[in-house]
Amino acid sequence: MIYCINEFNTIANRFLAEMRDVNIQTDRMRFRRNMERLGEVMAYELSKTFQYKPQEVETPLGVAKVQLPTERIVLATILRAGIPFHQGFLNFFDNAENAFVSAYRKHHKDGTFDIHLEYVSCPDLEGAELILIDPMLATGSSMHIVIEELANYGKPNKLHIATAIASKQGLEFIRREHPEAFVWIGAIDEELTGKAYIVPGLGDAGDLAYGAKVQD
Repeated sequence: MIYCINEFNTIANRFLAEMRDVNIQTDRMRFRRNMERLGEVMAYELSKTFQYKPQEVETPLGVAKVQLPTERIVLATILRAGIPFHQGFLNFFDNAENAFVSAYRKHHKDGTFDIHLEYVSCPDLEGAELILIDPMLATGSSMHIVIEELANYGKPNKLHIATAIASKQGLEFIRREHPEAFVWIGAIDEELTGKAYIVPGLGDAGDLAYGAKVQD
């Protein structure tokens, strides 16, 4: 299943537009908040796929019947760019367990790069509803490597992938390698540059959220 937010007319389109806008995205606080708000919208939409069961809640005046989700949710984020997006999901799934993965591109002089994994902190994933969060899905290589690594922590009941912007190429790669995944996307862009950056994209989400890093 693929759910793409900008195929529908919702306020999330404004959040995406401001994150892309070269004149607005320089405001780091606003960029982070827009990424967080997009995460909140996706969390709400994603919650519609959960299983629910009836429960009773005692109020000051009686008993109310409610439907509450039954899933054990784990939010997994690729550092550092994923932090504001992650927070948006956590604002809604406030009882979720959390996993964090450090993955980055190691560039070579010939223009190629490898994906390096340096750090993983993860709860037991067996039977969980795993939501893997990363703002940009370019080639899909980082996402694929992280999914393979997280498999060492148990088999989730469902795998959800949440990304703000995906390239068509990266999305096709993930669908081919992980056909079981439910993919939640803000927008799908057609192109990748020779250095595997999404066009039109929005630039480097980590730098826009937290400031430019020294390139190795």
